Amino acid sequence: MTEDQLLNQPADAYMNQAQQAFFAALLKSQRLELQERIEEEMQVLREQEFNSDPLDAGSAEEQRQWQLRLLEREKKLLNKIDQALNRIARDEYGWCTETGEPIGLKRLLFRPTASLSVEAKERQEQKEKHLSKV
Repeated sequence: MTEDQLLNQPADAYMNQAQQAFFAALLKSQRLELQERIEEEMQVLREQEFNSDPLDAGSAEEQRQWQLRLLEREKKLLNKIDQALNRIARDEYGWCTETGEPIGLKRLLFRPTASLSVEAKERQEQKEKHLSKV
């Protein structure tokens, strides 16, 4: 199934077996790509040389910290992908974990790991914004 075919399905076909299979394949593909990137970054980190020049060492350490932050973000995304695949296995994928309403195909195409509808995500962000001001 293509994205166009997915989007052209009737509303009552939401999260049918074909749509779940489409998103499972998409998530598995993204997971594989992400795992490959993580492994490449880990290999780069293992192969980094340490310089005796303090300026080079400082610059290298800054680059290493940046790579570690990137790896941490990618590992968090890997967890989100695994959670989404688990939701597919439990027939819960595509439904907002807060409201139970459909998340929507366009949102899921944009962010396949989404577990909240746009409205629920906006409420969550507003709540976080309010709490950060306190």
